[in-house]
Amino acid sequence: MFEATKNLEFESVVRPSVADQIFEKLYQSVISLELLPGTKLSEAEVAKSFGVSRQPVRDAFYRLSDRGFLVIRPQRATTVSKISADALKQAQFIRTSLEIETIRVACNVLTNADLDDLGALLDEQEKAVQAADKEYFHRLDDRFHREICERAGLGFIWKLIQENKAHMDRVRFLSLSFASGTAYEEHILVYKALRQRNVDDTVQRMRDHLHNILNHFPRIREAHIDYFEKE
Repeated sequence: MFEATKNLEFESVVRPSVADQIFEKLYQSVISLELLPGTKLSEAEVAKSFGVSRQPVRDAFYRLSDRGFLVIRPQRATTVSKISADALKQAQFIRTSLEIETIRVACNVLTNADLDDLGALLDEQEKAVQAADKEYFHRLDDRFHREICERAGLGFIWKLIQENKAHMDRVRFLSLSFASGTAYEEHILVYKALRQRNVDDTVQRMRDHLHNILNHFPRIREAHIDYFEKE
């Protein structure tokens, strides 16, 4: 069913636990739509595929459920959640509110070295766009926003965003089939405004960028109606 450790990437120097590895693999599988909304998951089958007991799988399932990716119901099959339009809108509102205030701080505190590192990250994003590598671009997209939070001294903001953006993540991934180039260009505009220390322009660029997911949503839902909850 799953390959336990193949192609997993961990940026932390701390060795991840078994539950962490299972969570990360399942998380990436849900985000990339390898595990489609509505797919049934069995603790026993996942544990067997990883060669572990059911406890770390149960822990990973709980974390995924807490993020909004799994629906766990007693005496019934655990399933990958369908995407909720309402949850998407809530996540977009929360994320925009948090990142707007973060980018204000970033304009004033990011060093030239920080900005150079963000520029190198954008170079990698361009390569991912040219290679049409959606999964890699998605990870780099997240990293761009996370790095801004952390380098502004507001790493806890990214943790709050992660806890609320489950439904947004899958819609973002679906949008990359036609909009990864647009997302990259929007990152460039945010970056240029940061370089100029222009707070008002940076805020507006970030606001426009994060709002675009709502502009893409009708097209995505129409193309993948079975992935979404009924309204």
